[in-house]
Amino acid sequence: MFDAVVGQSVAIAQLEAALRRPVHAYLLHGPPGSGKRLAARSFGAALLCPDGGCGICNTCRRALTGSHPDLIEVERSGASLSVSDAQSVVARSQRRPLEGDRQVLMIADLHLARDAIPVLLKSIEEPSEGTIFVLLADDLAAVVDTVVSRCATVRFDRLSDRTVTDWLIGQGMECEQAARIGRSSGGRLDRAHLLAQDSGFAARQAKWGSVPDRLDGTGAAAAAVAKELLEEVEAAILPLREEHARELERLAAQAELVGVKALPGRRQIEERHKREERRWRTDDLRIGLATLAESYRDRLVAASGPNRARSAGGAADTRRALDRVESIAVASRSLGRNANELLVMDALLVRLSGLLD
Repeated sequence: MFDAVVGQSVAIAQLEAALRRPVHAYLLHGPPGSGKRLAARSFGAALLCPDGGCGICNTCRRALTGSHPDLIEVERSGASLSVSDAQSVVARSQRRPLEGDRQVLMIADLHLARDAIPVLLKSIEEPSEGTIFVLLADDLAAVVDTVVSRCATVRFDRLSDRTVTDWLIGQGMECEQAARIGRSSGGRLDRAHLLAQDSGFAARQAKWGSVPDRLDGTGAAAAAVAKELLEEVEAAILPLREEHARELERLAAQAELVGVKALPGRRQIEERHKREERRWRTDDLRIGLATLAESYRDRLVAASGPNRARSAGGAADTRRALDRVESIAVASRSLGRNANELLVMDALLVRLSGLLD
């Protein structure tokens, strides 16, 4: 049931043990891309399976593909899980399972549900007979303690670059390319999967690395490079959009097979896709900025020798290089706070051009 979950042996062992005597609520927590969502769906399928998770029966197959009516996946409808979303969950939790003697309510992004948690709390603590909650959160510290104390918690760790690289090699990728993608994945297997399909990834990385050579000390050059890099980021989203289109097609086909003409929850799925695309843009920009910082470090090492480093000019060059690396880090942090991408990039490249030294 859990073969597709990579690098999380401790968490999977906990979930497999839990299947023998399930409790009313589980909270799976860990960084995005660590595999907790896939593990939650597999766990939910196993809870519904009459054989405890065989992986091959009709119940398992439908649950794993998201088309079983007793595995309800709840997505937030906006920036956070709203009170209205929570009220719908509570109403659904009070109904009887449609097919078997259990239903599983899988709720994503609980770390973004602070206003909705008071509505959910009673149902999570004392769900109706046959209802099991499987909750997902990126950050346990952001989840209200009263929820954490009422759940069995399962931690998913950030995947190491080595784990991601080995997984890519296992998929047949050449070692050097796998290592490059592994370093850029941020420990996210979903990102590594998409980067592996992105034929322009290596060229984008090379373009970020060449930025220092293209800045000639003028504002015009800085603005042109900033615009070009943002266009590259837009192109990088295409594999994710194609993946989203395939997901909608697959879910619609599965719904049709069970006699449902319109895909249930399509609007919520499309909203999730939009959020993922925004996050992908930010992540791709930050990967590029990391490559740019590495380029400045490499140039500093190549240009410095023992005598040069001790000279007045060498010390000044070192300070300027370190200032540029710090400016890149500041820009990366700004993007993580949803700052305007164009303004951040324009300001950064002006500073890297030396116009503000």
